[in-house]
Amino acid sequence: MWRIARDSQTLDLNSSYAYVLYARDFAETCRIAIVDGRPAGFVLGYRRPTDESCLFIWQVAVDAEFRGLGLAGRMLDDLLHDDTFGPEVRILHTTITDDNIASQNTFRSLAKRWGDAPMEVTPLFETEHLSLSEPDAEHHDPERLYEIGPPVAEPVAVSHSPETGRRALPARQQPGGEQLHMNIFTELESEVRSYSRSWPVVFNRAVGSTMYEESGKEYLDFFSGAGALNYGHNNPELKKALIDYLSDDGVMHSLDMFTSARRDFLETFDEVILKPRELDYKLVFPGPGGANAVEAALKLARKVTGRESVINFTNAFHGMTLGALSVTGNSLKRGGAGVPLVHATPMPFDDYFDGDYPDFFYFERLLEDSGSGLNTPAAVIVETVQGEGGINAARAEWLRQLSALCKKHEVLLIIDDVQMGCGRTGDFFSFEEAGIVPDIVCLSKSISGYGIPMALTLIKPELDIWQPGEHNGTFRGISPAFVTGAEAIRRYWSDNTLRDSTIRKGARVEGWFNTIAARYPQHELFAKGRGLARGLQFPTGELADAVCQAAFERGLLMETSGPEGEVMKILPALTITDAELDRGLRIIDESVRAVLGEPDLEAAARADQSDEHDTAENKEHTHA
Repeated sequence: MWRIARDSQTLDLNSSYAYVLYARDFAETCRIAIVDGRPAGFVLGYRRPTDESCLFIWQVAVDAEFRGLGLAGRMLDDLLHDDTFGPEVRILHTTITDDNIASQNTFRSLAKRWGDAPMEVTPLFETEHLSLSEPDAEHHDPERLYEIGPPVAEPVAVSHSPETGRRALPARQQPGGEQLHMNIFTELESEVRSYSRSWPVVFNRAVGSTMYEESGKEYLDFFSGAGALNYGHNNPELKKALIDYLSDDGVMHSLDMFTSARRDFLETFDEVILKPRELDYKLVFPGPGGANAVEAALKLARKVTGRESVINFTNAFHGMTLGALSVTGNSLKRGGAGVPLVHATPMPFDDYFDGDYPDFFYFERLLEDSGSGLNTPAAVIVETVQGEGGINAARAEWLRQLSALCKKHEVLLIIDDVQMGCGRTGDFFSFEEAGIVPDIVCLSKSISGYGIPMALTLIKPELDIWQPGEHNGTFRGISPAFVTGAEAIRRYWSDNTLRDSTIRKGARVEGWFNTIAARYPQHELFAKGRGLARGLQFPTGELADAVCQAAFERGLLMETSGPEGEVMKILPALTITDAELDRGLRIIDESVRAVLGEPDLEAAARADQSDEHDTAENKEHTHA
């Protein structure tokens, strides 16, 4: 317990002795979590002397290594289900500071498990009550008293250990009572894991827009493999085509040898995607992932032009290999390179300066000024919607200006459509709305349609100056990806049905997010995105993460993005049903309320009136 307190960096070390004594003398109302034989966390509580049905939680602590596993909630559940001592607990009290979002969410979730038990938050100690008078003294944040209960419904009872007779922490249960085994992941896998920390369950099935954990619990998927599953999990038409191919002993691996599956994909892509759009591209199969497509694009642009420098944009993300990282903006990802990332120059993305400066004023001036120090670049690489950068959608006019600027200065334009292509924004290519024709296009993620690794780099024919084998890789010919990719194109892109549906559903999400934002004017929420790539921006990454965690607890998977993780990001399958989409949006609404509280409707109304007044003034100025 002393070690957990020491490593928390927030608990007073001298208090650690008190915690040990507390756990000894109030053992029946305390819990210690043991994971793999090690203390992983503790909860300290006591019954209120004036009301023994009221349990006061004094301290909750979880070792940093074991956070994200739900230990705090499981220890609290164990306490509340313990019928071996005293009267039944009907009311729970605790104190939490305003900045402790994690604890707030823990107790909100507990209230939810108590059948949406009432929860009242009232001031207990304000800052001035807890602060010292000296000017340089450290001050304590205000404490709020959280009162939860009485329970409306009882949560699932916890298990007992038959070996020791002791009460065990409530385990995630499968039918038959088998406990999920998750230690292998934390013991054997690298610390580089990320998504599994946000969603600490073991999934074993997925169909359409639903994933199932081993216990059978359903999760609505608004993540879609980070955009690799635009047509949903195990799409039945694509699955049938894949099974038929495998049943016929089709070629699985072929590098760049000619195969019937490769021919079918090339013919289908040309007839259904390229020709109707009057696009003249040759296809490069650069490897299995989006970073391979980007690396091939950068190499070819430099080879064609004989120049080294590439222009990228603020908050861009293009992949994790060294060349792709060099044109990526995120400092955390760039920091993992271990070497200088050179030959790339960042420029402001659309609206980076909130409209205070004209588009491309800086970039164009540098290109035209011989004293700027900027060598004429080989290429410009850009995402039309920055997914990892925070769902920042470039305006069509901005993209057209960028295309014209590249042509004027004979700079190649590369569109990274790895995440936003294959229909994510409505059209098959995200740049179609702007009416531009890039020199090079990068595709991956949903190009196989089934989550099977595959990537494409589309290049104008005059750029195809590769020597045979000059850019290659072992996994350039994964035939199952050709099979499902061709079937997806035939099934979904022979007409505009999916395109129109995606645009319509995207508009519905935008309207819903705008409504949520309007309810909380004090938080300055902001709806972002195009098509079914949508985001809701919060003032901090902590709040966005808390909303995503609250959604997970309610059965919805979604992630955050942006430089500080401040954007709640959704990428639902394009094939999601209207009913599933609405259910997910309701969960998001509930999750925002759980984190931000019930909206102040009067404040929202005042904000609306202020916006209307500002709009009217702007119209008058414009007319004048």
